[in-house]
Amino acid sequence: MQKRLLYLFFLFVLQITFAQTNLSWQGYFSYTQIKAVSDSPTTIYAGSENALFSKNVNTGIIKTTTTVDGLSGETITALYYSATSNKTIVGYQNGLLIVINEADGSMLKVVDIVNKNLPTSVKRINNFMEYGGIVYVATDFGIVQFNLATSQFGDTYYIGDNGAELKVTQTVIYNGFIYASTSSGIRRGDAANPNLIDYKQWQQIAVGNWSGITSFGTELYAVNSVGYVHKYDSGSNMFNGYLILPEPTTDFRSTTDYFIITTPNGVSIYNKQMLLQRQINRNQIPVFFNSATIIKDVIYIGTAESGLITTSLSNATNYENITPIGPARNTVFSMQATPTQLWAVYGDYDIYYNPYPLDDFGISRFTTSGWSNIPYDKVLGAKSMSRIAVNPSNEKEVYASSFFSGLLKIENDIPTVLYNQTNSGLESLTISPPDPNYKDIRINGSAFDKSGNFWVTNSRVVNGLKVLSKSGQWQSYAMDKILSSATQNDFGTMVIDKNGTKWMSTSKNGVVGFNENTNTFKKITFGPDQGNLPIEDVRTVAVDAKNQLWIGTTRGLRVLPNVGSFQTEGQLTTHSIIIMEDNLAQELLYEQFITDIEVDGANNKWIGTADAGVFMVSPNGQETKYHFTTENSPIPSNVINDISINSKTGEVFIATSKGLISFKGIATSANDNLNSVYVYPNPVRPDYEGTVKINGLLNKANVKITDVAGNLVYEATSEGGTLEWDTTAFGKHKVASGVYMIFVSAQDGVETKVKKVMIIR
Repeated sequence: MQKRLLYLFFLFVLQITFAQTNLSWQGYFSYTQIKAVSDSPTTIYAGSENALFSKNVNTGIIKTTTTVDGLSGETITALYYSATSNKTIVGYQNGLLIVINEADGSMLKVVDIVNKNLPTSVKRINNFMEYGGIVYVATDFGIVQFNLATSQFGDTYYIGDNGAELKVTQTVIYNGFIYASTSSGIRRGDAANPNLIDYKQWQQIAVGNWSGITSFGTELYAVNSVGYVHKYDSGSNMFNGYLILPEPTTDFRSTTDYFIITTPNGVSIYNKQMLLQRQINRNQIPVFFNSATIIKDVIYIGTAESGLITTSLSNATNYENITPIGPARNTVFSMQATPTQLWAVYGDYDIYYNPYPLDDFGISRFTTSGWSNIPYDKVLGAKSMSRIAVNPSNEKEVYASSFFSGLLKIENDIPTVLYNQTNSGLESLTISPPDPNYKDIRINGSAFDKSGNFWVTNSRVVNGLKVLSKSGQWQSYAMDKILSSATQNDFGTMVIDKNGTKWMSTSKNGVVGFNENTNTFKKITFGPDQGNLPIEDVRTVAVDAKNQLWIGTTRGLRVLPNVGSFQTEGQLTTHSIIIMEDNLAQELLYEQFITDIEVDGANNKWIGTADAGVFMVSPNGQETKYHFTTENSPIPSNVINDISINSKTGEVFIATSKGLISFKGIATSANDNLNSVYVYPNPVRPDYEGTVKINGLLNKANVKITDVAGNLVYEATSEGGTLEWDTTAFGKHKVASGVYMIFVSAQDGVETKVKKVMIIR
């Protein structure tokens, strides 16, 4: 335990050390799940799970705001635009509050509620209401004042019985009183009373569980948790039944001219006479509704899965979706990047490889043209798709592994075949007692070999390894002799090395290697005499540029020094990576649950974890170059589902449990020649603070940079296809303005290339 604490302290120091200066991030968020909307006379604001977007109704300009811009990756629960201060306030499930100054885009994170000595489960922010420059923040524990001018919290009102915490769903000012709808009645306090922190100053005027309260015109309305709208009678000081809704509300609000009630299946809009002016339901738009508002007689509807939809108040047939294009969901489970595109799937399984409840989320694809999504009704019934593989010799041929339905083939972006037990060598697991009608085909790890054959793993069956030949024939390989409890074994990822050996990660059998040329299986598992893994549960494998096999388990990292030992050694043995910190020997990623390992063009390792973010370590693992977490980077969650790298651009895609983001690194794969060498940016202008990149290199290429007089200012050897120059003379001082010559030569000196770059100070 002490060893692990020391290592985690080391990682903490790394987080502080690695300032994110000049690092380039890009967010790829989904905006389809709208949690809240707000409005100004000219702009609609919408909050999705953990990102915002707005649209100016006059200019049509759409603006997005994500964690790259400074938002939190936590779940958004409330949103409010203040016209008086020109600020947008975002509330989160964990109590975080972010204030965005719309004038300059600056953001302020306010953590007072997060830091309150209260249970985490009661810190959720539910609603904002502004009055006299103060925003009243309705939370799951009470009401908190927030001053927009000073950006400081004021008093906290615990209005439950005897001053207890009480869930407040909404507040409103009406006839000089603050009314609060709560989970235990409607309560009110005199807005002019300076002592409202005393719970005795709050009067309960209705009992029961209430989900919303708002004023409209001269009247006050509230709705309870079952969808019964009540109207306040000031004479009797009571709320009387007014309108019975068919279901509970998801949003309850008013504008100057309209009263808007949103339920999961409908939006009802009433005019000043409380006459129903427009009713929108799922028969007109087959979606679930979360919220709605109106700007200039245009209705803006936030939906649960389909983003923001608009329609005219007077036109009952015309609907427009104005959601920014992105992936279908934020919960990307697995993806595959190629030089020209990125494919993503959302189906998942838990840490025990249980795919239930089954998912039906479709597939997304990103190119330079943007995002396109293949909906579930087009994927031939494939559920819980957990992996995606693109044929390296034909990027128009893609396969999605379903951890329930088999293997989906996609050609030219169109799903064409779902391989299952009826039309392929894939097999369904069996249950006890046997049921011939039960079909559960769990395909997961997959990879193409250099001959174009496609290999897949089939969990919980004896013939767990399958191959679809380039000619379209299926073949199966029995694994019951190498696997203990083959029918209980689950497979993770798979990789194929330069010798054609297939390396498969498993849940109960460590790593299994197979080479069909010798028809040989070998296993690396737990214990010093069985392979030296820290546990049998392996989640991911990767082969690096030096033919080492990197193995990620649920309890740490191991490395097989040479994949060629598969042919020469009986028992394959791995080792841990030992690093030194303050003269203490420590194991790299000791006890960490590793979800993925990817190798970039410079042979660095990108390692995803289940709860500690992303690590980027040097080729030998001795140096942790980056450790990205929610605290020091824009990644929205420390739960990393998958990593994939574009070998051409070096862009590292990171799929988290709360969104997809990328780090635009410089480690690209090496080229076969120097014909494509280029330099960017060029010229380097005075306001540029980054580095100059020389791209398109051979591996181990020698790069020399001189001024026009021939004075050497930089020299290095490339690792992969890209090399960076910080525009200094050997790291000492910035070079002067001028033209600099870049001489590139292959390791053997046979091939050379000369480029120029202009530096403008």
